[in-house]
Amino acid sequence: MTSKHCIIIGAPVDSGKRRAGCLMGPDSYRTAGLGDALQDLGHSVKDMGNLTPANHQPESESTHLNQLNETIGWTHRLIRIAEDSMEHGLPIFLGGDHALALGSVAGVANYAAKKKRPQFVLWLDAHSDFHTPQTTDSGNLHGTPLGYVTGREGFTGFPAVTSPIPQENICILGLRSVDHAEREALQQTAIRFHDMRQIDETGISKPLTDFLAHVDEQNGLLHVSLDVDFLDPSIAPAVGTTVPGGATMREGHLVMELICDSGLMTSLDLVELNPFLDERGRTAQLMVDLAASALGRRVFDRPTRSFL
Repeated sequence: MTSKHCIIIGAPVDSGKRRAGCLMGPDSYRTAGLGDALQDLGHSVKDMGNLTPANHQPESESTHLNQLNETIGWTHRLIRIAEDSMEHGLPIFLGGDHALALGSVAGVANYAAKKKRPQFVLWLDAHSDFHTPQTTDSGNLHGTPLGYVTGREGFTGFPAVTSPIPQENICILGLRSVDHAEREALQQTAIRFHDMRQIDETGISKPLTDFLAHVDEQNGLLHVSLDVDFLDPSIAPAVGTTVPGGATMREGHLVMELICDSGLMTSLDLVELNPFLDERGRTAQLMVDLAASALGRRVFDRPTRSFL
């Protein structure tokens, strides 16, 4: 594939849910060799280190939302960094929990709007993350990014979404845990969503290739947001939101290889890795391998690794 300038952006967001540990994610990806893997594929790499949230108000006890103000601070920071980094290459946001996508997706969408091109989002996740702060029973804001970037109401205090993603420009693959409120709202949208039953029945390539063809037809920019829990926990245990029945090793690589073949990906999230829950780094290594597949590596190009 064409050589890219990959910009690694550590976003140790740990405010989107109550179970701590995702703040260690960015350095785990680095330890697992993400930068070296991308350079071995012929890409140039710039690592911007780890970000911190913008200044924010102290947390209030009068809300059921977990660490609302810190998450707002992260969103401010990431919108600016994402929009700026798109001018220089392909940003890869290392999470951190999925609340980081509140900022990464909104930021890349701002860049797309400036270039007068449509922004598309491929959401690889067991969850739809289509809540608003009002509909989430858990109060965990990592379940709200798609609600935010599509312009749903209720995000008081967050930066205004100036370039909302059209619903028809979003595809969710891998669903298998969707709350009632999200399900009801999602079914009223034009979002393409595919649960694991559909994937079991028809395969994972058909809905993905259909979506990628649409992105290509519209001359769109493509943001890929890969949550660890897209994968089955038997192969990717290092996540606090495990849901059995996820994508297999081969399905994960096939998705990434199809993305690579399309040449459409312009930005990437790697989120929800909690190294505290990992087994000798196996999940971090798998996520690095999948990122490498999205950027040109083929499974048959390298020997099988064992976790020794």
